[in-house]
Amino acid sequence: MKESIKKSDDAVVAATPIRIVVADDHPVVRFGVKNMLENEAGFEVVGEAEDGDVAITQTLELEPDILLLDLQMPRLPGLEALRAIMSKSPRVKIIMLTSTISTQQIIEALQIGARGIVLKDAVAGDLSRSLRAVLSGDYWIGGERVANLVTALNELMKKAAAVPERKTYGLTPRELEVVTCIVEGCSNKDVAKQFTISEETVKRHLSNIFDKTGVSTRLELALFAIAHKLVVLDN
Repeated sequence: MKESIKKSDDAVVAATPIRIVVADDHPVVRFGVKNMLENEAGFEVVGEAEDGDVAITQTLELEPDILLLDLQMPRLPGLEALRAIMSKSPRVKIIMLTSTISTQQIIEALQIGARGIVLKDAVAGDLSRSLRAVLSGDYWIGGERVANLVTALNELMKKAAAVPERKTYGLTPRELEVVTCIVEGCSNKDVAKQFTISEETVKRHLSNIFDKTGVSTRLELALFAIAHKLVVLDN
C-alpha cells in the first residue's frame, strides 16, 4: 500500500522528479539556475534554450512540467514565445524570468497564461518557493504566493492605471541603455567598451532600435529619444 502523499506550502513531494526547461540567452544565468535546481530535491533540468524559438521547440518536444522563460531573448521575445507555447501546449506551467518588467507586461504575461514572475536578482530566494507555489496550483507574483489570480490582476490593473508607464516602443532594457549612450554622443566603440560587448553586437542593437522606432540615423534616434522621453537628461 502506497503511503499517502501530502502537499504543503513549503514542500511538494513527487514520485518522479519535476521536469524543467530553462530558457535564457545568458549561459551564466542558465548555469546558475540549473545549479540551484540540482541542489533541490525533486527537480530535474531536462533542457536548455538560448532564444525564444529554441524555447518553443524544447518545450513542445520535451513536454516539461515547468518552463522558466526569460522575458527578453533574441529571435523571439519571451511574451511571444509564451503565447506560442500556450496555444500548443497549455499544460506546461511557465514562470517568467526577468531583470526588469513593467506592470503592463506582468498583466499581459498572466493573461496569456504565465503562472509566475521571478526577478533575476531575487532568484536565489524566490526560485524554489515560486516553483512549489506554481506546482501546487497557485501563482507567484510580486515575490509572493497568490491564490486568486482575478484579484491579483485587478490590483495590477489599478496600479497600471494610477501610474502611467513610460512608452518604450518595445525596446529592451539594454536597447534603452544604448539609446542613452547615443544621445550622449557615444560612438559604437564607446558603447561596446561600456557594456563589454562587441561592436557587431552594438550594430545589431542599433539596427533593432531603428526598426522599432522608425528612424534611420543616429541623429534622428537622438531627437526621437529626447522628444519621446526615452532618456532622462541631466539638467
